Amino acid sequence: MAGARSGAGDGGGGSRTAVWVALIGNVLVASTKTGAAVFTRSSAMLSEAVHSWVDTGNEVLLLYGMRVARKKADRDHPAGYGRELYFWSFIVALLVFALGAGVSIFQGIQRVRHPQQIENAIVSEIVLAASFVFEGWSWAVSVRQFRKAKGDLGWWQAFVKSKDPPLFMVVFEDSAALIGIVIAAVGTVLAAHFDMPLADGVSSILIGLVLVCTSTLLARESKSLLIGEQADSALIESILAIANAACGSSRANGVLTIQLAPDQIMAAMSFEFDDALTAPEIEQMIADIERRIHDAHPEVTSLFIKPQNPQQYTRTVRERFGENAADATREPQTVAVTPGSH
Repeated sequence: MAGARSGAGDGGGGSRTAVWVALIGNVLVASTKTGAAVFTRSSAMLSEAVHSWVDTGNEVLLLYGMRVARKKADRDHPAGYGRELYFWSFIVALLVFALGAGVSIFQGIQRVRHPQQIENAIVSEIVLAASFVFEGWSWAVSVRQFRKAKGDLGWWQAFVKSKDPPLFMVVFEDSAALIGIVIAAVGTVLAAHFDMPLADGVSSILIGLVLVCTSTLLARESKSLLIGEQADSALIESILAIANAACGSSRANGVLTIQLAPDQIMAAMSFEFDDALTAPEIEQMIADIERRIHDAHPEVTSLFIKPQNPQQYTRTVRERFGENAADATREPQTVAVTPGSH
């Protein structure tokens, strides 16, 4: 996903808008749900209130991560602070699991063991209806931003390939919130109007399970980005094409990329220079390659080029990929080299 994958299309503006909208919506929803939970003593409503307050805190953490990730590199952090965003995204996924899901399931089990009648159910029903409107507004904004970023990819493929956690996290959180509101509404109606007090506790448990599924998916993708994923394959192919177009009789063997942030990529390229070139000519060629790549892809913040013949390159790939060396050499996006510099 060239657009959403690198996140360079709007400099994170789309995801930032989605997070701010989600934050405003969650503050409104959490406040109304909390009041309703206290007034009606509904377990499902309490679970929904906890869920919304957790989401509110999560948006604050995502905004903080987005701000810190923009800090310039320094001597202590030569690769920059881009991965701060991936770190805080992973923390958000853990909070959804530990606080949102944990509290909901615990409260639901307690209410199943000790059922209580919901008081003033009409209050819960009105609050849930209003919450659905608020969350629906936030969900519509986040889905619109994600649809714009995903391009022609399917929704699941876009989620797996995305390099911009705040964007897909807001979509998942809002989707889980809407599902949770529906579950809470069903539980409230059954408990209050059909004399089924157990439904209140069961709905709270179901809300917790929805959050478990959501947090598991978010943690999986955030962890992968935090460890270090390659850049989008289309961008890698473009980097190799630009380099080969600028090098005359020399050629690029392959490139390794690491996504540092949605709009920050580090690349290391293996390059075979023509033996007839002089040192000044090689330096000029490298400078030209760097300029062309940066002009075409400003998100490539660091580029390292290592002189290497094809035999050395193949050996390096085989050592890095082991039995998968043959497969690795066929696809440019999976090629690995030892980073060097000029």
